[in-house]
Formats: sequence, structure tokens, C-alpha cells
Amino acid sequence: MLSADPPGAPRLRRAPIAPARLAASALSGAMFFLASPKWDLWPLGWIAVVPLLWAMRGQTPRRAALYAWVAGLVTHGGGFYWIVGLLQRFGHFPLALALPVYSLLAAYQALVFAAFGWSYARVRAGTSLPAALVAPVAMVAFELVMPFLFPCYLAISQAWVLPIIQIADVTGPLGVTFLMFLAGGALWDVIERGGAAWRPAIAAAATIVLALGYGAFRIRQVDARRAAAPKRTVGSVQANVGISEKGSVALAGRHHALHLELTRELERRGADLVVWPESSYPYFYWRHMRQDWPVSDPRRLMTDLRTPVLFGAVTFGRGAPHPYNSALLARPDGTLDGPYDKNMLLLFGEYVPLYDELDIKRWIPASSNFARGADTRLFEIGGMRIGPMICYEDIIPSFARRLVALRPNLLVNLTNDAWFGATSEPWQHLALAVFRSVEARLDLVRSVNTGVTAFIDATGRVRQKIRSVDPQAEPDVAPMTLLGEVALMEPGSVYASVGDVFGWLALAALAAMLWRSRRATASGA
Repeated sequence: MLSADPPGAPRLRRAPIAPARLAASALSGAMFFLASPKWDLWPLGWIAVVPLLWAMRGQTPRRAALYAWVAGLVTHGGGFYWIVGLLQRFGHFPLALALPVYSLLAAYQALVFAAFGWSYARVRAGTSLPAALVAPVAMVAFELVMPFLFPCYLAISQAWVLPIIQIADVTGPLGVTFLMFLAGGALWDVIERGGAAWRPAIAAAATIVLALGYGAFRIRQVDARRAAAPKRTVGSVQANVGISEKGSVALAGRHHALHLELTRELERRGADLVVWPESSYPYFYWRHMRQDWPVSDPRRLMTDLRTPVLFGAVTFGRGAPHPYNSALLARPDGTLDGPYDKNMLLLFGEYVPLYDELDIKRWIPASSNFARGADTRLFEIGGMRIGPMICYEDIIPSFARRLVALRPNLLVNLTNDAWFGATSEPWQHLALAVFRSVEARLDLVRSVNTGVTAFIDATGRVRQKIRSVDPQAEPDVAPMTLLGEVALMEPGSVYASVGDVFGWLALAALAAMLWRSRRATASGA
């Protein structure tokens, strides 16, 4: 029975669903997504959980899970609003179908909140542990184990707050989520219990101050390491080619000439390396090729260039059933290094389960399927050991750790976010990528077809960026480039070495809390 509560614990009620509690839950959700890019009202992230904690007060675990799921539904509904436009424009879905698909995605992603709400209420029902402890432990535990369709974490809202995100080199982004829920939980303890909550409030404040102090120390330390490290000048191309034009055979020559022209410009300005976006090369390469196309071939990349180019292309193997989404390095002598093949394919966008077995191509002729790369690798040139990441591989911490194990001294991300237009998605993508620089303590160069192209340093500071554009809405938008200096540092951090130990410790702590709560309620039955 759950009616026997320890002293100080809120008493559970099987009350009807309360509109005020639903509204408070929705308010929490709205605060979470407004704290994130591109709204960037980041201070809201530190108090966003408070209305939800009020809504869950005294509720059964099942009812608390419902209120928390509502908060998650609003959080992910607001965060992923761009899914509707994506489905309409490129999937040719009518609005009547796009909205249910979008709603199902938000509802699924919101399950992490539901799990948080259930476990939070369960622990609080059977123990007198403060919200300042239970809330951050529970959310971190479920952010760790939740199999998201679109990988994300609430720490995204703090991506531009440098002192806070430095803790990610120990904990990954989960440590930032912990700090946010620690602050919100402590505030709720004070609201709920007044002066009786002074101990958890002081402990929470001290922890946050220590994290800020650590952040300030690490920023100074990493900046000093960057200043002493070897430097190279890198150019990044953002050609602003729309999706509908990007795959056009008739426009391939024009797009190739545009990328070459932008590369020559960056070469004249002193680039040691030029980076093109994902699948920006408008033709293809055979996977066995180690030399560029012949000089007389219009598909040749290294025409009159003296600067190496790292670029995205589709590669084919003779007799292979599916192409690869690849990155290659073209050297000034015309030799090709690679390919590196994208490991983390986007479900339904780049691969369809049982594609061959169900003969999907027969039923949906416009469908396509990429082969999955199996290994990470480096490209080495001019003292640079470049770790490539294609598309959303730069938002997946576990993938980045595999890559960093190869000891790159520079990270490069090739991306095409033209699918999403000038929505918040390109900014969300950039914000999530920031954590990879902090975790590895490496500079990161991003080349994105329509933005956000950016240079991120090893502290997570976005040193340069180009705005995100929608060529369909701005048909005359000009191509853009970035040129900047990168530091070639040796990678290394606690997080790069041990991974999500912090998250697993939180999961173990939550399991212990739930066990303690169960014993307490059972003994009081």
C-alpha cells in the first residue's frame, strides 16, 4: 500500500485529473523548449521543472507520470515543430497526416519525462529524500537509457553558457541536465517546506558554485593550451543549395563549379584545408578509386587547386546493392583518401528496416537506402589528424568517443540541414554539437549546406558562424564561406576515457532510492 508515508513525505491522493496541474505541466514543457535554440531563453531551463514538481505533489506514481508526460509532450512538441514542415515539403504529406506523425514523435520522445515522473513520485512517496536529490538523479538516469528517435538532452538549453557546460568533459551533457534539475528541485524544496529545506538548498547552491568555478578554471586552462598549440587555417563552404536543386542532374555542373569557385577564393585567402558539406559533390566516386577523375573529365574535383579538400559524396561499390554516404579527402596531386562511410544512418531518411526483404523500392520507387559504414577513421594531412563526422553523428556522444579514441587533433562535421529550412533545427544541431568539442577538448569545424556552418573551439565557444537560410524562401541567397584558425590539440578528458559513468551512477542511485522506497512503504503497510 502507498498510503503509509514516512514523516515529511507528501501524502498520495487518487484525485481526478486537475486542469491546474495539467496547465502547470504544460508550463514546464513550454519553459524547457523556450530555453533552447533558437529562442535561447536559457535561464528558464533552471526553473522549468518547478511547475511540474508542483503538479506532481502528492500524486500517485501513475498520475505523476501522466503530468510529467504532458510536460514532455509540450517540450518535444515545441522543440520538434519543424517536423511538420519537413513532412509536408519533402515527404509530400498532407497536413492531416503530417500532424499525427509529428504528434506521435513528440509523444514517444516525451516518455523520458513520464519515466522521470513515475520514479520521482515513487521515491518521494516512500522516503523523505529532497526533490533536490531525487529530481536530478531520476532525469539523468532516464536521459541515459531512453532510446530517442532524435537524440537530444535538456542540456541543449545551456549550450551557449560556457562556464556551465565545461562539466561535460567529466560527465557529458548529463551533468548539465543534473545541475538544472538540482537547481529546480532545490527551489521546489524551499517553496514546499520553507526553512526546513535549508540543507538541500545550501548543498545545491554549493554544487552549482563549484561547477561554475570548475568551468571558469577549465576555460582558462583550455584557452592557454589552445594558444600554445599548432595552428592551421581552415575554410568552410556553405553554398546554400536547396534540396530540390541539390539532386538535380541538370544542375550538377553548375553546383560543382560553384563549390570550386568558393574553394579557390578560400585558397587565395590562405586556407590550408577547405571543407565542403555532406553530399556536396554532385557526382559520385567508385569506392575503389584512389585517384580523382581524369583532367579532361568535368567531374574532376582537383582541377587547379593546391589546397586539399575534405568533402561529402555518394560512393558506389561495383556490384554493391546500395551506395554509401561518404567523406573523402582530395589532395592537390589528385589522389583520394578514403572513403569514410557514415555509421549512424537516419531511420527512414537514409535507411528503411527490411528494405530489401520487403522490396520497398518496388512499392515506393522514390525511396532509397544507404549502406552503413562500420568503422571510424582519420584523414591525415599537413599535421592535421582529422576526425570526420557526417550529419547528425556530431550529436551522438558515444559515436564521438569512438572517434576520439583514434586520437584526432581536429574534428570536422559535414552536414546537410537544408531539409529543415531556417527553422530552429539547424541551431539545435549546432548546440548539440558544441558538447562534442567540450567532451574531447578539440576544435570542431562544421560545414553545413545551408547553415549553420561554424567553428567551435575546445571550450565549446562558437567562434564564427554563418546564419541558417532557406533557399526556397530566399531564392537569391548568396553562397557563403568561413575562414578561421583552428588549434591542433591532443584530445583527452575524463569523459572521453570513461564515457557515461556519471549517468550509470545516477541510474544505480535511482535504483537504490526505489528499493528504499519500496521497503519503507511495505513495512508501513
